[in-house]
Amino acid sequence: MDEDLRTRVELEAEIAALFNALKHESDAQVGAIMGPLMGQNPEFRPHGDEIPGIIAPVIAEVNELSVDEKRARLSEIAPEQLAELEAEDETDEQALPDLPNVSEYDTVRMRLAPNPNGPWHLGSARMPAVIGTYKELYDGWMLCRFDDTDPETKRPDLDAYDSILDSIEYLGFEPDEIVKASDRVETYYDYARNLIEKGGAYTCSCDGETFSELKNSAEACPHRSKDIDTVLAEFDAMVRGEYASGEMVLRVRTDIEHKNPALRDWVAFRMVDTPHPRSEAAEYRCWPMLDFQSGIDDHEFEITHIVRGIDLQDSAKRQAFVYEYFDWEYPEVVHWGHVQIDEYDISMSTSTIKALIESGELDGWDDPRAPTLASLRRRGIRGEAIVNAMVELGTSTSNVDLAMSAVYAHNRELVDGDADRLFFVRDGVEKTLIGGPDHAEPPVHPDHEERGSRDIPVGGRVLIEPDDVPPNGERVWLKGYGPVRHTRDAFEFTGEDIDIVRNESVDVVHWVPADENIPVRLRTMHGDEHGHAEPRITTYRTDDVVQFERIGFARIDSHEEDETVSYFTHP
Repeated sequence: MDEDLRTRVELEAEIAALFNALKHESDAQVGAIMGPLMGQNPEFRPHGDEIPGIIAPVIAEVNELSVDEKRARLSEIAPEQLAELEAEDETDEQALPDLPNVSEYDTVRMRLAPNPNGPWHLGSARMPAVIGTYKELYDGWMLCRFDDTDPETKRPDLDAYDSILDSIEYLGFEPDEIVKASDRVETYYDYARNLIEKGGAYTCSCDGETFSELKNSAEACPHRSKDIDTVLAEFDAMVRGEYASGEMVLRVRTDIEHKNPALRDWVAFRMVDTPHPRSEAAEYRCWPMLDFQSGIDDHEFEITHIVRGIDLQDSAKRQAFVYEYFDWEYPEVVHWGHVQIDEYDISMSTSTIKALIESGELDGWDDPRAPTLASLRRRGIRGEAIVNAMVELGTSTSNVDLAMSAVYAHNRELVDGDADRLFFVRDGVEKTLIGGPDHAEPPVHPDHEERGSRDIPVGGRVLIEPDDVPPNGERVWLKGYGPVRHTRDAFEFTGEDIDIVRNESVDVVHWVPADENIPVRLRTMHGDEHGHAEPRITTYRTDDVVQFERIGFARIDSHEEDETVSYFTHP
C-alpha cells in the first residue's frame, strides 16, 4: 500500500471511529469500523488484509480522547459528520406511528397474546416491546392473555407461563392483568350457546375432505339446515366429551359464497382427545379455536387496539362475523409484517430450539448460540436495548430485518459507562519481559478517572494473543504499560513516548501477566473460547458486565474453582 492511500485509510478510519464513539458513547472497535470503512471506500478493499493493522492504532488513539476532544477533532476534520450527529440528537425518538382513532376511547386497552408452548425466542420480543411502548405512550392498559386452548398441536409447556412473564419483566413491562384462556372455557361455551340461539353456528360431522370440497365449491354443508335445538343438544354432547377427535365440530355460519373460501363457515370448536397439561383444564375435550376464543376475549376485556401479524388478516374478518351476530364494535387493528433477524445459524422456531436442547446440541434455552431472550439475558444484554431496537422497526406491513448490531448499539449505550475495563488474552503466547516497570496501571475506565487504575503485576513474563506478536525487531505498545521491542524471542522495554503509536504506526495490544492471571472460559455465539484475564476479574460478581479491551463486553457468569466463566455480550 502506498503512503497516500495509507494516509487516506488512517483519515477515514479516524473519522469513522470518532463518529462511532460519539454516537454510541463508547470506545470504537476495529470490527465495527471495518464494515462501513470498506463499504464506503471500494478502493480500500484490495488491501483488506492490511487495513485492520493500520486502523487499530488510529482507533486506539481516538479512544484515549475525552468526549469533548473527540467532538472537537471531528469538527476539525469532518464537520458535516458532527452536524449529522447533532441532527440525530435533536430528532424525535418516537419511531412508532400513532394508533388509529385514539380520541374515540377513554383508555387505550391492548393485549399481549402469547402461546405458552415454550420460552420466548428473540422475535417474540417484538410484541411486548411495541405494545408495552404504546401503553406507556398513551398511559394505557395492557392485558397478558395466554392463548393456551390448543392442547395438542401447540401444546402448552407448563414452565413457559412463568418464563414468559419473566421475559416481559426483563423487557421492562408489567401487564395490568394476566389471564389464561384455558381457565375461561366455560365462558366460551356460554357465548357459543348464545351464538347458536342467534342462528350463528351449527354442528357439523363432515370429515375434513368432504367439507373442504363443499366449501371450495361454495356449496352449503347438509348440516347447515339443522334446527337450533338439535345444534344445542349436539354442542352440549361435545361439551360432555361424547365425540372423539374429528367426529364433530361447531361452525360459525358466515357467507357460504364469500369470495374468500377461508372465511366460509369456519370452525369455532373442535374435539381434542389429548388432555390439557394444566390439571385445572385437563377435563375439557371440547376446545375453542383461536379465532373464536380470541374474539370473545377481546370483547370481554374491552380491547381497543390489536397489533397482529399481516398473516392474521383473515382472523379479523372471521371474528367480524361473530361481532356482527352479537352487535359488537370490532377493535382497531394494526397489522405488521414478519421480522427477520440476522447473525444466528439456528432458526427462530420454538420447536426447533426445543429439539436441539433435547438432543444435547444446545445446553438449554440460555445457550449463547440460541436466538432466545434467555440467551440474550445471560449474555448481559439489557431488555431495554431489545425494546429500543424493536420499536425502531415500527409497524410496517412489510417484512423487516432486525440487525443484531442495532441491539448491540443500544445495549452499548446502556452498559458502556458502567462496564469496567479488563484485559483478556485468548490462546496466549508467552514472552519474557526485559526491563520496564514491575506493575502496570491502566485506568479502570478511560472516561471515569474517579474510578482509579488497575494494578497489574507484570512478573517478568506476559501473554499476548498470537496475531499481536510483531516480527522480530518490531515494536508493540502494551496497553496501559508501554512500548516493547520483539528481540531474541523476548520483549524489551524501550521507554518511548505514546507518539510512536500515531507517528510510527506502532500497534497497541492487550496482554496479561503470565504468572498472576485467571483462566477464563468465554462462552460465545460460535462456541467457547479459552484464555486468561488479569487478576482483577475475580472481584466482579455474577451479572456484572465488563469490557474485555479490544474484544468486547462480557457478562460475568460464575467463578469456578479452576476458571471464571463469562458470556460474550457483543463487540
